[in-house]
Amino acid sequence: MYLSKLTISGFRQFGQGDAAAELTFQPGVTALIGKNDSGKTAIIDAVRYALLSRDQMYFKVQPEDFHVDAAGSSVDDIRITCVLSDLGTGDQATFAEHLTYLDGKVSLLVSLHARRLATEGSARRWVEVNVRSGLDGAGPALEMTVRELLASAYLKPLRDAERELSSGRGSRLSQILYHVDGIKEGTSFDPENLPATPAATSGLSLLGLSEYFGHNVKSHKGVVDAQGAINSDYLKSLLLADDQMTGKIDLTEGGSEDTRLRQILERLELGLMDGSGAQPRGKFGLGSNNILYMACELLLLGREPEGLPLLLVEEPEAHLHPQRQLRLMQFLKTAAEGKVLDEEGRKVQVILSTHSPNLASGLPVASTILLDGETAHPLSHDQTRLSANDYSFLERFLDATKANLFFANGVLIVEGDGEALVLPAIARAIGLDLSAHGVSIVNVKGTGLRRFSKIFQKSDETKTWISIPVACIADMDVMPDAAPEILGLVNNDDDQKWSNPKRRWKANKDFGADASANEAGLKERFEDLCKDDAQNVRTFVSSHWTLEYDLARNGIAAMVYDAAALAGAHDKICDGTTTQDNVLEGAKASFAELRDACGENDELTAINIYQLFTSKKASKAIAAQYLAAAIDIEAASDGFDSAAFEACLPTYLVDAIKHACGKGSAPILADEPQPGAVAAEQ
Repeated sequence: MYLSKLTISGFRQFGQGDAAAELTFQPGVTALIGKNDSGKTAIIDAVRYALLSRDQMYFKVQPEDFHVDAAGSSVDDIRITCVLSDLGTGDQATFAEHLTYLDGKVSLLVSLHARRLATEGSARRWVEVNVRSGLDGAGPALEMTVRELLASAYLKPLRDAERELSSGRGSRLSQILYHVDGIKEGTSFDPENLPATPAATSGLSLLGLSEYFGHNVKSHKGVVDAQGAINSDYLKSLLLADDQMTGKIDLTEGGSEDTRLRQILERLELGLMDGSGAQPRGKFGLGSNNILYMACELLLLGREPEGLPLLLVEEPEAHLHPQRQLRLMQFLKTAAEGKVLDEEGRKVQVILSTHSPNLASGLPVASTILLDGETAHPLSHDQTRLSANDYSFLERFLDATKANLFFANGVLIVEGDGEALVLPAIARAIGLDLSAHGVSIVNVKGTGLRRFSKIFQKSDETKTWISIPVACIADMDVMPDAAPEILGLVNNDDDQKWSNPKRRWKANKDFGADASANEAGLKERFEDLCKDDAQNVRTFVSSHWTLEYDLARNGIAAMVYDAAALAGAHDKICDGTTTQDNVLEGAKASFAELRDACGENDELTAINIYQLFTSKKASKAIAAQYLAAAIDIEAASDGFDSAAFEACLPTYLVDAIKHACGKGSAPILADEPQPGAVAAEQ
C-alpha cells in the first residue's frame, strides 16, 4: 500500500479550483524540490493532517492554514484527499468498510474537510475538521484506531535526533521498539520456578526478564534487611495497638503487561559508539545522530506487519556533508525496495523535501516534484516534454552541479566553459547580477542543451506553466566565408574541400549563393535551433558564429584579444617567468598591428582573434576567466557607462541574461515564431 495521489485545496500556498494542487506519487522515493516558501512543507503537513503521523508533536488544522489569495481574501474550506493504492489482501481486510473502486482498482480514499466557523461577536475562531473515506469524502468517518494504522513516520526539519533517541516517558525510541518483532517474544517469569542458571534466563521475554530482575532486587539481603529494620525498629514503635500495617520495599511498576513493557522500553536510549565499543559523549555530532535516527525509523517501517509504510522527511540533508547525503539517498532507495543488506522487508515509500542539489541529483527526474509559484509540477513521464530517452540521459548526466537549476529563480543553460565564466561578469556590468536575481548557470559541456530545458516544459500547455524563465544559449556555428582560409581549413578557395560533404564546419555561403537564398537558409538554421522553444523556455543563438567571435566582432575586440594573449601565456604567468602587465603591453601593440592589417574590418579582426583559440595557443576557458576579470575591473572603474558597455555586447547574450532574470519580454507561446538577434539582423 502506498500514497499514489494527493489533492490539496485551500491549504496555505494552494488555492481552490484551478489553483488547487494535484500530485501523483510512485512507490519508492519522491523528492519535493523548489525555492523557499513554494509549498514543500505544506505538502508534507497536508499528508500529516489527513493521515496523522507517529511523532509526539501535537498538531491540528489552524485558522492560519486557510489559503489567502493575492487580494487578501481567505477561503473558508480546506480539502485534502489522499488516495492509497496497491492494497494487499490484509490491507483490504483491515479497511474493508472504507474501500472504494477507483479506475477499476480497489483503493482507500481519505478526505479531510476543514471548515472555519465564525462565532458572531466573538474573537475566537473555530475550525471544524472531519475525516471521512470514499469519493469526495462521502463515505464513513474514519475512527481514530483506523487513522492510527495510516499514520506515517515523520522527521521534522532541524530535528534533535539525540533527544528523540533518549530515554523518557513516551520517547520515540520506545514507540519504535514496541512494534519491533521479538520484543514481546519469550516466556513469562514464574517465581515458583526460578531459572537454575544465568544462561536459563535467555528464554525469558523482556517483561519476564524485568520481573526476574525485580524479584532478585527485592530478595537482595540489603533490601530485605532494610525492610525488616523499618518494620521492627521504627514503624512498630509508631503504630497504635490495633494497627495492622507493615512496610514493603518494591519496584515502581504496575498496571497491565502492556503498560509495564512500555515502561521498560522508556528507560532505554540509543546512542553511537566508536570503534572501540565505548560510547563517548560529545564525539558524534548532529549529522551522525540524524543518520542513526533515520535508520531507527526505517527499522520500524520495514518490519511492521501492518499500517502504511510511509516516511515523511523534511530536509534529510540537515547536518550532513555532501558524501553522506549521497550515501543517504542510496540507502533510502534501497529501503524503498524493501531490501536492507540481505534482509527482506516491506517496501517503504519515502517523500522528502530538500534544498540539496546533491540529493536532487541522486534521484531520477521522474521521481521529483518541482514546487514553483505556489503550484506543484510533477516531473513524471506524462507531465513534461521529456522523452524516455531524455529521462535516461538526465539520469546519467544530471549531477549536483547541474541540479541547482531546480532551486533557481531563472536558469541559463550554456554549451561550454566560456559562457559559464563570462556571463556572470557581463551580467554584473549591465546591472543584472545573476546571484542577486537567483539565476543558475548550467553548463552542459556541449551536449543535452534541449534535454535540460525540457524539464521546465509541461506536456499539457493548458495547465499552469512553470514560471521559471529558462534561457538556452547556443552557437550559430556558421563562420564567415573568409574564415576557412584564415584558419587553414582551405587553401586559396580549394573547391574540393569546399564541396566535401563530410566536412563538419559550415560557412555562410553554404546556406545559399544569392542574398535571398542565403537569408532563407540561415533563418531555417536559426529556427531549427529554436524549434523546441515553448512556454518560458527560449533559445538565444549567437548572431554570427561562436561566443568568442561574436564578442570580438561587437565592440570589445581589444578585451578579447588581451584575454587570449593572457591565456596563451598563462603557464609562464603562473611560474613567474612573465607578468600580466608584460603580456598586456605586448598584446596592446600586437592588437594595433592587427587592426592596421585588417583595415578596421571588424569581421577580419574577429576572425584573426578567434584563430588564437583554434591554433591551440589559448584555452577558451582560461581566456574566459581573464576576460571576466577584465570586465569586472572595467565595471568598477570611475566613469563606467553601463549602457554604453551593453551596446558593445552581442544582442543575444544581453537578451538571454534579461530573460533569465525575468527582465525580458513576456512569456512566449508554443506556436509563435521565435524572434532573435540573427533574424532581426537578416
